[in-house]
Amino acid sequence: MYFLSGWPKRLLCAPRSPAEAPLHVQSDPRRAFFAVLAPARLSIWYSRPTVLIVTYKEPAKSSTQFGSYKQAEWRPDSTMIAVSTANGYILFFHITSSRGDKYLYEPVYPKGSPQMKGIPHFKEEHCAPALNLEMKKILDLQAPVMSLQSVLEDLLVATSDGLLHLIHWEGMTNGRKAINLSTVPFSVDLQSSRGSFLGFADVHIKDMEYCATLDGFAVVFNDGKVGFITPVSSRFTAEQLHGVWPQDVIDGTCVAVNNKYRLMAFGCASGSVQVYTIDNTTGAMLLSHKLELTAKQYPDIWNKTGAVKMIRWSPDNSAVIVTWEYGGLSLWSVFGAQLICTLGGDFAYRSDGTKKDPLKISSMSWGAEGYHLWVISGFGSQNTEIESDLRSIVKQPSILLFQFIKSVLTVNPCMSNQEQVLLQGEDRLYLNCGEASQTQNPKSSLAHTDHMPSREKSPFADGGLESQGLSTLLGHRHWHVVQISSTYLESNWPIRFSAIDELGQNIAVAGKFGFAHYSLLTKKWKLFGNITQEQNMIVTGGLAWWNDFMVLACYNLSDRQEELRIYLRTSNLDNAFAHVTKAPAETLLLSVFRDMVVVFRADCSICLYSIERKSDGSNTTASVQVLQEVSMSRYIPHPFLVVSVTLTSVSTENGITLKMPQQARDAESIMLNLAGQLIMMQRDRSGPQIREKDSNPNQRKLLPFCPPVVLAQSVENVWTTCRANKQKRHLLEALWLSCGGAGMKVWLPLFPRDHRKPHSFLSQRIMLPFHINIYPLAVLFEDALVLGAVNDTLLYDSLYTRNSAREQLEVLFPFCVVERTSQIYLHHILRQLLVRNLGEQALLLAQSCSALPYFPHVLELMLHEVLEEEATSREPIPDPLLPTVAKFITEFPLFLQTVVHCARKTEYALWNYLFAAVGNPKDLFEECLMAQDLDTAASYLIILQNMEVPAVSRQHATLLFNTALEQGKWDLCRHMIRFLKAIGSGESETPPSTPTTQEPSSSGGFEFFRNRSISLSQSAENVPPGKFSLQKTLSMPSGPSGKRWSKDSDCAENMYIDMMLWRHARRLLEDVRLKDLGCFAAQLGFELISWLCKERTRAARVDNFVVALKRLHKDFLWPLPIIPASSISSPFKNGKCRTVGEQLLKSQSADPFLTSEMDAGISNIQRSQSWLSNIGPTHRDTDTVSSPGPQMQDAFLSPLSNKGDECSIGSATDLTESSSMVDGDWTMVDENFSTLSLTQSELEHISMELASKGPHKSQVQLRYLLHIFMEAGCLDWCVVISLILRESSVVSQILSIAQSSEMDGEMLQNIKTGLHAVDRWASTDCPGYKPFLNIIKPQLQKLSEITEEQVQPDTFQPITVGKTPEQTSPRAEESRGSSSRASISQSETGSNSVVSRNEEDTTQADEEEPFQDGAYDCSVS
Repeated sequence: MYFLSGWPKRLLCAPRSPAEAPLHVQSDPRRAFFAVLAPARLSIWYSRPTVLIVTYKEPAKSSTQFGSYKQAEWRPDSTMIAVSTANGYILFFHITSSRGDKYLYEPVYPKGSPQMKGIPHFKEEHCAPALNLEMKKILDLQAPVMSLQSVLEDLLVATSDGLLHLIHWEGMTNGRKAINLSTVPFSVDLQSSRGSFLGFADVHIKDMEYCATLDGFAVVFNDGKVGFITPVSSRFTAEQLHGVWPQDVIDGTCVAVNNKYRLMAFGCASGSVQVYTIDNTTGAMLLSHKLELTAKQYPDIWNKTGAVKMIRWSPDNSAVIVTWEYGGLSLWSVFGAQLICTLGGDFAYRSDGTKKDPLKISSMSWGAEGYHLWVISGFGSQNTEIESDLRSIVKQPSILLFQFIKSVLTVNPCMSNQEQVLLQGEDRLYLNCGEASQTQNPKSSLAHTDHMPSREKSPFADGGLESQGLSTLLGHRHWHVVQISSTYLESNWPIRFSAIDELGQNIAVAGKFGFAHYSLLTKKWKLFGNITQEQNMIVTGGLAWWNDFMVLACYNLSDRQEELRIYLRTSNLDNAFAHVTKAPAETLLLSVFRDMVVVFRADCSICLYSIERKSDGSNTTASVQVLQEVSMSRYIPHPFLVVSVTLTSVSTENGITLKMPQQARDAESIMLNLAGQLIMMQRDRSGPQIREKDSNPNQRKLLPFCPPVVLAQSVENVWTTCRANKQKRHLLEALWLSCGGAGMKVWLPLFPRDHRKPHSFLSQRIMLPFHINIYPLAVLFEDALVLGAVNDTLLYDSLYTRNSAREQLEVLFPFCVVERTSQIYLHHILRQLLVRNLGEQALLLAQSCSALPYFPHVLELMLHEVLEEEATSREPIPDPLLPTVAKFITEFPLFLQTVVHCARKTEYALWNYLFAAVGNPKDLFEECLMAQDLDTAASYLIILQNMEVPAVSRQHATLLFNTALEQGKWDLCRHMIRFLKAIGSGESETPPSTPTTQEPSSSGGFEFFRNRSISLSQSAENVPPGKFSLQKTLSMPSGPSGKRWSKDSDCAENMYIDMMLWRHARRLLEDVRLKDLGCFAAQLGFELISWLCKERTRAARVDNFVVALKRLHKDFLWPLPIIPASSISSPFKNGKCRTVGEQLLKSQSADPFLTSEMDAGISNIQRSQSWLSNIGPTHRDTDTVSSPGPQMQDAFLSPLSNKGDECSIGSATDLTESSSMVDGDWTMVDENFSTLSLTQSELEHISMELASKGPHKSQVQLRYLLHIFMEAGCLDWCVVISLILRESSVVSQILSIAQSSEMDGEMLQNIKTGLHAVDRWASTDCPGYKPFLNIIKPQLQKLSEITEEQVQPDTFQPITVGKTPEQTSPRAEESRGSSSRASISQSETGSNSVVSRNEEDTTQADEEEPFQDGAYDCSVS
């Protein structure tokens, strides 16, 4: 509708004396000139450019005789102005053009600019004309003039002595007598035989306005009564006048008339506006609606506004502006939807919260097309105030220009079948479609990101720009602003019509002459090449798009002919490419439906045309044929009253009962909005039906129309669509109406279930009213959304000091912007259907929309609204709706979530009422657990905690905690731990929310790496993608050893929680679920090492090595090793040649990113870049290709080594396909290897070794677990993991520990039997393990010796194995560094380059050791 834009402008007219202060403004009929009155002067202003043209100053002598000027009225042809004065005179001024061809202001263009002087009408358009004012006639009416009104060729004047004068514009009374009001009969309606007279002597008219479409005057009397005076016949004499009045208005102050909707708005002393219409049959005045501020919206001001001062309807009659005695300004749609009010919000309060004085308005007038409102602000119009404070500009009366943006629907109602919102401003257009490239698919659903908690969104996701698709229509709050071509605007201001095509990619605008169009794809305007053609046509009935064509109704000035024209968008804008059809009368409205154009003409006829595309050779045109003409003159009193005309496929039948169902979606009916009454004319199908195959296809469209039926009152806009969708028939075959203050209505089709034939007595449609909080501008049919726009304000007053002498407009007014908005309406419709016992229809409708992303929200809103209303109702409700709604929601799988979300957003007092209807929360909680919906169960837990005793909530919480542990929902587990503690200590009502970031504990980097490494291990099912980000890992509760719940670690509650955690860990170990155990420990800060130490001989024993080994292979997606056929005779078998093989496999290639010494904490900085860059990708390739199972492709961050000794983390390297182990150029790898000559079989063997590795992520996780078990002394587990990793050195290290410490003989025995079992299994089932088992055979023998002899541990020293390879290559030595395998040796943990990073961590080393940067800075997909 109408929206304020920016700040108002102030015109420069500073009065130097009270006599010059402006007090009244009145625009001429074309709204090009404005007459501004001051007490003793009359000024004429021009609208564009906004400049003062001429001023007439009244000499002091005559000024005292006439009194001060009061009101002005223009003659319909703008050649005269009548001014009334305080002492009862009327002064007639003639306006004449002065100086011949000269202009007051002319635009100046640089030389050679394209604005040629040859344009017809050029001068009139661009220049402010020079005018003269001269007083021609003075008329003395002997009594103060209360109101004057121009009526056709006469001037009607009401004076304070109760007379009505009809004066000719030349200043003569024409011998006609003045009419005395006391002789005019008044009655309640025109049917009464005789009316009573105004029964008091001093009655006179205070304000009046002529209404052309009702042919009469709306009047306000001095005693506050209001009425409507109409001449009974054409003659205007006292005997022929008759008045009607409503009984209940006794405090009227002013009146304004809307000709298009036949409404009379009477302002009242109470501050409300009562809008009346005339009953067509009886002639009585009927109250249509009221415009009043509600106590709910404006609690402090709603009844303190004072009387209504002034009412002004907009030029297109679609909005009304109201101002009050104590200041303030409000804007309403024609049927009472409030759009703007300056008595609240930023208009009324400064940024520091103090109240501003409201703007007092003494007079106002709309500018051309409603883009401006001229306001005379009387911040204090009493003369005393002006004199006392002339310095302050604010206190002086001045002329302000408020700027407006309006919806296209106000002038071009054919836009109502589109799903875009288009607003037009004076020089720009606002669209709600996004970039044209995105609008190709406006029907997809919202992106799912809205449902993710914000912390799980990707760090780069910008809140507003997430959604594409539907989002192009409602994604973000910004408009796509298109500046109208200045070349076109210069000679054709103001813009009168605009339209956008269905895809939202092209816009057309029509101004004073011609039209122009714009493509959002190319960002270019297309104007007429021949300016004469442009200036020769005036678009009269609006314009519309049909595919690639613009259809418009225009008047051809040179031929004086009404025409219907069709232009192709892609060809040049020229009449040569247009298809022109002559029309018999002026076209007032035009609309397109499918391949038909419907036109409404000034002779009250409706004409249907068919339109089709024709291409002859290269040029494409459209041809138009008349299909049908329907005369409406019987039903339409005045053609100007028709607001919109649309062709629709809506009918009272649903297509099920039609004789020929395929016609259901044809042009079934014409919808006419006649002054707010929606009239439908359907095709008459009662006659014989023509079969399609027998007839010409055009003929079936020529069925006659039935007589019209009135569907609804107070209708502002109508939306329908011609699309069909079997799934959403309810929404697509409905008719949507916007009814101003009464909200919206939908005329919904009702379908019988299973396509049974309905009973003939059952209605097939139903009209449902519902309220929405926005002004609707478009309807998205399938998406069940209404789009609108809303004014928002921004305060800038803090930029200026308070006591500056010239207080700026920027301080007085906030800056106004228009924002896009949207609203769901589905819950209103479902509720209305349920109230009317149409539950089956509601279910069909809801099921068709259940795929919408906001459908859960719809159910929740419905439940919430019904609950709020019924639970807080004072009166008893005999048939409550809540149980019905509750049962309705159980039909959907989201029932449990809907109830709990609704409960948590409702106050506690209403819970009993809610759960009485939906069921016991305990039962609902158990249902959630059975459905594995743990998050919803957690919400129910909070409700149980408030409604039940602590024991019950503890019992349910324990149940949920165990289930969450089992399913690996770690976030929930953390919440539950806190919740259980809170119940125990009673310290808080509800579990506090998890902090998003947490200070790293004293173990800083160490904890960071530990958590980071394990978070990598989360399996894909448990973790949504995008879960691992730096912030995420930091937010985990890190456990500094032994102090997890340090505050009250001895309380029973912690013991209770710890017992559950231990039980879960035990179960995981017994089931050999090491991967899950790792996740569990890292996510919940569980002290794995200390627990393992305690459980070393119980739960942490490996009972069956073979089962454990198989299970680990499966969990970590680690391939079982295989032996290549060629290697049976390979030199790698005997130890002699192991130098090359082992050196390559162990020290380098076995692990390009992590050296085998990972757990010793040695950085792999020493490795040169060439090794990384060449072999790096290779390993990744083979990893991803060879590892079995559904594993994700990971992008890794490889450590890059700098020349300086600090660690830097590189970017994620791509998986390259170019290099592979076999065909890569091996001689280029590194200079150290150039000496090695590798044979084919050796290469094969190496590639086999690589193929038997698992994913890199698993490798990181396994090494971490190995480290943990080593710390805890669970050597049997260490052996199992080192078997998988095939690390012979680790085995030897374990055995050396076993010998050196007081090792439990039982454990050694267990390791020995376990390894023998593995050996047996390898011999039978998995020969790939044999080579490795052969390597560790010597250690195994040593082990059996130890177990047999039980030798003293300190006689053995740690020994290293495989000396040959380590010494032969300096490279191996370099990469392994000097630290030995014994990870216990504390002094070396922080050696080499990691020291700087981990200095503060060495204190923690007995729990875990610092890890290398390279190892744990791997980003996961």
